[in-house]
Amino acid sequence: MSATTASPLPASVSTDRPGIPFARLVRVELRKMFDTRAGRWLMISIVVLSLIAAVSVIAFAPDSVISYSVFATAFGVPLGILLPVVAILSVTGEWSQRSGLTTFTLVPHRGSIINAKIVASVLVGIISVLVAFGIGAVGNLAGAAINGLDADWDVTLTQFLTILLANILGLLLGFTLGALFRNTPAAIVGYFVYGFVLPTVFGILAAFQDWFKDLQPWIDFNFSQSKLFEGNLTGEEWAQLGTSGVIWFVIPLALGIWLIRRSEVK
Repeated sequence: MSATTASPLPASVSTDRPGIPFARLVRVELRKMFDTRAGRWLMISIVVLSLIAAVSVIAFAPDSVISYSVFATAFGVPLGILLPVVAILSVTGEWSQRSGLTTFTLVPHRGSIINAKIVASVLVGIISVLVAFGIGAVGNLAGAAINGLDADWDVTLTQFLTILLANILGLLLGFTLGALFRNTPAAIVGYFVYGFVLPTVFGILAAFQDWFKDLQPWIDFNFSQSKLFEGNLTGEEWAQLGTSGVIWFVIPLALGIWLIRRSEVK
């Protein structure tokens, strides 16, 4: 009895399966950011709070100070709070909703998922800032018309880009905390400690310790990042932003990504 051997596949038939395109992963991550009620309401809140900020400036700001920069400052507060939370939800969803096993089974390469989440979060951040600036522009025109003034467009392109960068860095810091903790409440609490508690502590320390006052811009990422909202940074201020960013952003993000790639999915 002779052994039967399997006939080879024709040369025209390929056994290689194409991988999932990265653009498709980004689209999936974008859709996931809007699928949950928390995600949808966060996006809606960004628009609503920007509208409230614009109306508040028109209603309460003195006529002499109404300008585009005032509107930019007004909607900068809700953006600074909500965008990092959006990024946190995008990265912790796999762990808090226990969908990680499904996600990482369909796409075993966790690095691709992480990169897609980062790109999707940044896209949402850019669109949110553009929408807020658009609302601010309408508010600036309306405020000038109501008060019988000429619209003051005192935000330069450079200032717009640095404000956009500041918001994206804040968003990515939220992403970093989400990657580190992989737990939504813990990451959100961590962000509010970083955003509101640490600046107070560092501010008090700088007020009473001269040595720390000079050191603060080099190690306090929040302090250095705030300079972006003013625009026109000097070379030294860019260096301070980069140095403090390595401490508070680059190293923690690298550690968070390493933890995601190594953590057991249940």
